[in-house]
Amino acid sequence: MRVRSKICGITRVEDALAAVEAGADAIGLVFYAKSPRAVSVEQAAAIVQALPPFVTSVGLFVNMPRDQLQALLQQVPLDLLQFHGDESPADCEGYGRPYIKALRVRPGEDLSVTMAPYAGARGILLDTFVEGVPGGTGATFDWSLVPRDAARPVILAGGLEAHNVGAAIAQVRPYAVDVSGGVEVSKGIKDANRIRAFVQAVRDAM
Repeated sequence: MRVRSKICGITRVEDALAAVEAGADAIGLVFYAKSPRAVSVEQAAAIVQALPPFVTSVGLFVNMPRDQLQALLQQVPLDLLQFHGDESPADCEGYGRPYIKALRVRPGEDLSVTMAPYAGARGILLDTFVEGVPGGTGATFDWSLVPRDAARPVILAGGLEAHNVGAAIAQVRPYAVDVSGGVEVSKGIKDANRIRAFVQAVRDAM
């Protein structure tokens, strides 16, 4: 099966188009004010407007109040919602959009148990647990913790770059991989060459 790739933390139209040109399947927009990769509604709307068909726009949220998120969706026509906070399954549903739930993996965690409540998710994104940081840490976790028989498709994140994504894919066999810092020149500013190298490494691993 082909492994999909998502370039997250996009803040500029030109970076979104570089991801498209490289062959990425999805781009991620961060709606979390504390993140150095956060985008405004206006920035996000411009980026989504620039995307061609068949490239998925994903919005990343951290415990955003429901009324605020619903208002945002009226202005930014996102395809998929990614919840990175403490949201329950009920918190993730009811927006008229499919969702994925991000889980931050702790050492020794039984991920089959942690993933089980989110049966309605289109997929589960696994990132590295760092105290007080909901994502984008640039650190890997123990990939051996990922269950081979996961009930939902697994999106692997956390510290991935072109040089290690092949090994990650070989070990985990995820549905997709997610990168942010691994293709940047600075936080929120992507490098087209690094994006191309990452997407090519994903293809070469399959």
